[in-house]
Amino acid sequence: MIDPRLLRDDPERVRAAQRRRGQSDAIVDELRAADEIRRTAISEYERLRAEQKSLGRQVAGASGDERANLLARTKQLAGAVRTAEATQNAAETAFTTLMSALPNVADERAPAGGEDDFVVLEEHGAVRDFAAEGWAPRDHLELGTLLKAIDVERGAKVSGSRFYFLTGVGAMLELALVQMAMERAESWGFTPVVPPALVKPRAMEGTGFLGQAADDVYHLERDDLYLVGTSEVPLAAYHSDEILEAAALPRRYAAFSPCFRREAGSYGKDTHGIIRVHWFDKVEMFAYTTVEESYAEHERLLSYERDFLTALELPFRVIDVAAGDLGLSAIRKFDCEAWIPTQGCYRELTSTSNCTQFQARRLDVRVRGASGGSGTEPAATLNGTLCAVPRTIVAILENHQQADGSVRVPLALRPYLQGRDTLKPPGSGE
Repeated sequence: MIDPRLLRDDPERVRAAQRRRGQSDAIVDELRAADEIRRTAISEYERLRAEQKSLGRQVAGASGDERANLLARTKQLAGAVRTAEATQNAAETAFTTLMSALPNVADERAPAGGEDDFVVLEEHGAVRDFAAEGWAPRDHLELGTLLKAIDVERGAKVSGSRFYFLTGVGAMLELALVQMAMERAESWGFTPVVPPALVKPRAMEGTGFLGQAADDVYHLERDDLYLVGTSEVPLAAYHSDEILEAAALPRRYAAFSPCFRREAGSYGKDTHGIIRVHWFDKVEMFAYTTVEESYAEHERLLSYERDFLTALELPFRVIDVAAGDLGLSAIRKFDCEAWIPTQGCYRELTSTSNCTQFQARRLDVRVRGASGGSGTEPAATLNGTLCAVPRTIVAILENHQQADGSVRVPLALRPYLQGRDTLKPPGSGE
């Protein structure tokens, strides 16, 4: 959540951010009123508790009628303290509940508007002209079937719609991409991690995934555990309730994990192939730093994503995501979108978000010495997808396909595929 002081000191900044997201700014006034009630309740409770403690000390040294009077006042005050405490707790709960619904304050540089109001920042690589080559490209599912790499029919038979098997070179391609991503991340200073894919409610709520994204989350009610939709969740909670030393920042982690998403709001969208699925594997980058350093760290995460997609020889563009399309926790997000030839458009492959102190404030991750002193403040957290496996496979198959149904392997990926330079349909001579 945001710093409550921002609501008191600069409410117009929060209102403006809400408007850029396309959301009502009425919540700002509601929160300011709830904050005032909460602070008044805290003050009254503390006043009564102080009086109660003072009376306790007086009773210890009193006798006779004075002691009797003090004891009567102490008994009366005890009831008032209990009432004040209940009032304080109720006011705190009301304020916290309302604060949990308030998104992070969108960066002023993030474009205003919704999903279609992004700004294209860069374009990389050349889009192939298949018409000039004299043949029509196959889509990733047709290629995956020819290569015996993707099996969605058996995925649906075993698990239902939006599930799949990767087989043969498809499975090997996933392992190659993951190994390449993890090796590169380690070379950039990230600690490799294989995190749990099941987390407690606090981890999910603390990262902002039980708000606007709650419908996409799988919940195991019997165990009160959640299947993560991204390893951002366990990585953000990794240092919960801890104090990190500023001198040791940034702390960077790269996690490989399965991801699970209901895709509740995508009925009828991308039902063909493996672009939008309920389960996929991903390599995710995560960083802890200070707010002051978070903006430069955000650019670094984007540079790593660009590096990875460039190494895979994919045509892609970088967009500045509009404020209304940001997640609850992010102030700004950059997406890298790869060109998908058979769809004639760019599709998101990676994204990176700066969440400043929003998640760390919820999860109580603090930094000591951030401003040169001995005090502490909430850390800043950032996340960035390095490789979402299915979509990366889609982009590789479609962009590097050849007329005979084979697929050229990008040079950087070949060492992770036993030196293969081409993926060929079985029986075609490989």
